[in-house]
Amino acid sequence: MERFDLVVIGAGPAGEKAAAQAAYFKKKVAVIERELEPGGAAVHTGTLPSKTLRETALYLSGHRARALYGVAVELDAKATVPRLMSRKNAIAAAEARSFRQNFERHHITYFQGRGQLVDEHTVMITAEDDTRRIHGDFILIATGSKPHRPADIDFADDFIHDSDEVLNINTLPTSLAILGGGVIGCEYASMFAALGVAVTLVDARSEILPFLDLEIVARLKAAMVTAGITLKQGQKWTTVKRCAGGVETTLGDGSKLVTEQLLFAAGRTGCTQGLGLLSVGVEPDSRGYLQVDAQFRTKVPHILAAGDVIGFPALASVSMEQGRVAVCHAFGFSYKKEVAQGMPYGIYTIPECSSFGETEESCREKKIPYVAGRALYENNARGKITGDLEGITKLVVNRDNRKIIGVHVIGERASELVHIGQTAIQLGGTVDLFIDMVFNYPTLSDSYKYAAYECLAALAVPEPPPSATP
Repeated sequence: MERFDLVVIGAGPAGEKAAAQAAYFKKKVAVIERELEPGGAAVHTGTLPSKTLRETALYLSGHRARALYGVAVELDAKATVPRLMSRKNAIAAAEARSFRQNFERHHITYFQGRGQLVDEHTVMITAEDDTRRIHGDFILIATGSKPHRPADIDFADDFIHDSDEVLNINTLPTSLAILGGGVIGCEYASMFAALGVAVTLVDARSEILPFLDLEIVARLKAAMVTAGITLKQGQKWTTVKRCAGGVETTLGDGSKLVTEQLLFAAGRTGCTQGLGLLSVGVEPDSRGYLQVDAQFRTKVPHILAAGDVIGFPALASVSMEQGRVAVCHAFGFSYKKEVAQGMPYGIYTIPECSSFGETEESCREKKIPYVAGRALYENNARGKITGDLEGITKLVVNRDNRKIIGVHVIGERASELVHIGQTAIQLGGTVDLFIDMVFNYPTLSDSYKYAAYECLAALAVPEPPPSATP
């Protein structure tokens, strides 16, 4: 039986980075992946495919050109999703090759097959024509997550989809109900609406994306409504079934919603079935997620877990860091000891949203004295040139010490722009940093300076005394 310092089960973002980190420090590493290609959901069913569809939707719909030139671009009504997603397949293949090349570069042994724990240090690999066992001093579970599938919804129906399979539909529906107003639901709502689909987004909560600054959420909702999306908030659903007109969804208030097809996008579950975890004393929770400590150890200290399989925040970017940190703790590397406390959010709706740090709402909850400043894309030269007139860059600044504590952006390239503010926050920068900086002109980055000027104006106004009313 071949022996390894580290055996990683799952070759998604967490598994790949953990394996490379250990191999970088000369550990003998094996990676096991049950799918035909490495990359996990991030490469093959989730992150990259959905963002590819977003770019396709923006390009084919002429969304970016409408405000700029008044161009009318009509999408082929017979366009099939496979045609629209042809570039997705090329990107997924290229990214999978990058994963394989990274394994080869670090001399990592790669197995294609199903990994299952036989005991605390032994993993059995079952492939099409081979079964073998390998030993791991440490074992990392990085098997990711999959869409939650309630038992009372018939996902075998060709017109009812989860977020992994929705991109395999043959033709664009005329109408689509999306159940779940989280990140995945909002992203797909924007994409399909841009492709001319009549979308109804249903969410049981009173507000979509409640972790974002509420001003950003309000602007996003306005853009969604303008795009033709019908929002039904605070509405639970009771039944979903096929009917003569397509798919009928009964809502909590008794009303019925009939659409040609339906996407269920409410929640995910950890991919922990069939791993043999119970046999070694590691028990997933009711949603299939694994519980870990600050060093990403399960109840069995040398069995680690990282990435979506441990639940929140379930972001590919954070999963990569979790894998690296888990390995550094396991082997005692004096390199990466913790995942950064703050993490940026990137929501690839149309328009894009991104956020880092405190919101106005969190400042009020924590009783942090603050001011906020905004710069509108419509007042920005680059925004005018590109026709992206609906976005804003927003800064939240601590009134007492002038430090930047939050940045929130909505508009194209928001997930890129947010990192400027993130860097300033992590370095403890004050609002004066952006006042003093020289930005290229014309750029959307220049919006930081004008958001900072608005913060300065607010800082010059004395803070109102607290209300005497309890």
